Amino acid sequence: MATIKQIAEVCGVSVASVSKALNNAPDIGVETAKRIRETAREMGYFPNAAARALKTNRSHNIGILLAESGRHGGLIGGLVHEFFAQIINSFQNEAESLGYDVTFITRNIGGTAMTYLEHCRYRNCDGALVMGVDFSDPLVMELMNSDIPLVTIDHVYSFRSAVLSDNVQCMRDLIRYVYDKGHRRLAFITGQQSVAVTKYRLASFYKTCEELKLDVPDEYIKEATFHEPPASAAATRELLRLPNRPTCIFYPDDFAFIGGMNEIEASGLCIPEDISVVGYDGIYLSQVFRPRLTTLRQDTDKIGTTAAQMLVRAIKYPKADIPQHVFIPGTVLEGETVKQL
Repeated sequence: MATIKQIAEVCGVSVASVSKALNNAPDIGVETAKRIRETAREMGYFPNAAARALKTNRSHNIGILLAESGRHGGLIGGLVHEFFAQIINSFQNEAESLGYDVTFITRNIGGTAMTYLEHCRYRNCDGALVMGVDFSDPLVMELMNSDIPLVTIDHVYSFRSAVLSDNVQCMRDLIRYVYDKGHRRLAFITGQQSVAVTKYRLASFYKTCEELKLDVPDEYIKEATFHEPPASAAATRELLRLPNRPTCIFYPDDFAFIGGMNEIEASGLCIPEDISVVGYDGIYLSQVFRPRLTTLRQDTDKIGTTAAQMLVRAIKYPKADIPQHVFIPGTVLEGETVKQL
């Protein structure tokens, strides 16, 4: 494998310049740095991670903490967690382009129990992305209160940066779309109401309905669980039994809608002829349903990319890092599940 000295000789620059280019230092010309990095790549140069860590006091490793149970979104895998998978994919791509590897943080390594913070220390993580967890969990709070640079997804924690889908505006856009289709009796099956995302969406639901002068009976609001079709099925069953049932049901996410769809079909009703429905997230599965689901597509690429950029910036410039809350807009994805009344 090539050495820094050999790269310097080929490029006709000093060893210091090669080091600066490979470490993305700001005090070297853009074109020179680009030429050095291209030459290093052609010569098959890869920095020794252990040596770089000793020299820079950084591992260039970022941890990702995602819930270890299905309660708040669960481990990445399968259609249930496509939303999280998409965010992680874009986050990882951006982090790698910035020179960082990614490691998943858990509480068990080789049979040895450890806290999330201990795992971050064990892997020498420069920073961590935290998403889809129970933020009241003491082990999560221990990590959040540490000195490790962190960015959260869809949750605001004191003095930590966060990237959030603009749930308030997204819900407003979705309601107005349904309203413009002639619907006036809107029901909302929420996720867990203790979760920040649900609080934002529910408040926006009530506020937008108030602006549109729509009455929202208490029985039109049902609590379920994100990504759990059985919970949405039970809530749907209760709504369908109402003497004055809603004309459109809002679901907490596209995957949870499966439970509602099954319940509607079991009741002998058709979507959208007898009742209209909308989902949330805009995962691939939503566009496979027939009829195609009308939903709110969250910009997972932008969420993940932004989170990676914010976290790397916090890692590189810790003294100048000012926590930010960045809201990412979504888009109503028109399908075939909302009838024109």
